[in-house]
Amino acid sequence: MEIQPPELSVVIPVYNEEENIPILVRELEEALNPLGKEYEIIMVDDGSRDRSLERIREAGRKNPRVRAISFEANAGQTAAMDAGFRSARGDVIVTLDADLQNSPRDIPLLLEKIPEYDIVCGWRAERNDPWIRRISSRIANSVRNALSHEEIKDIACSLKAYKRECFQKVKLYNGMHRFLPTLFKMEGFRAVEVRVGHFPRRHGTAKYNIRNRVFRSFVDLLAVRWMKKRQLNYRVREDLSDKGE
Repeated sequence: MEIQPPELSVVIPVYNEEENIPILVRELEEALNPLGKEYEIIMVDDGSRDRSLERIREAGRKNPRVRAISFEANAGQTAAMDAGFRSARGDVIVTLDADLQNSPRDIPLLLEKIPEYDIVCGWRAERNDPWIRRISSRIANSVRNALSHEEIKDIACSLKAYKRECFQKVKLYNGMHRFLPTLFKMEGFRAVEVRVGHFPRRHGTAKYNIRNRVFRSFVDLLAVRWMKKRQLNYRVREDLSDKGE
């Protein structure tokens, strides 16, 4: 089957999600095929210790739109996303976790807003997580927005869509995937949130807990706050440099 250059790239970091991958690929195909767009699915195996990479390769043999990137060792979610972004060829890039807690069926909701906005963020208005995770996430979002002067209600939702040009100026550092909309907004891009579903995890175990989500992200938040406060902000009134004066 001949594959045309993709209009849409779906970037998915993967770490020990072997049971979810076949289900995820099937649900992505069911959601994306009716759109009539050429697409690619880039699954970045972040040094998984299970059979995740084997499952991705199996999916790629069945559907050449599925592309695999594999790391020699675990490098973290930001690194996996960065590798996917650099490999993506679509004009629109969608991010999604491999845990099936966000549904590919919601991707069209994000794409509806892309012509008007540069960044579309999923908002998990009704969370299907244990109560301790819901509370810690609510606190983290409140603190994050207060310190970064942000208004996005659910910055941690992995389901997002970006226009390709958003990635031209931003360099990622470890942990910065959580703040991509804020970093892009600093460059003048426009963002909006849309309600998306959220579902209990079917297989595997969560990769984040209070220690590695709240406290680590707080340190990253301070870096983003520093960047926002130090951002250059000027307008050139007149430029005489090319007039010989």
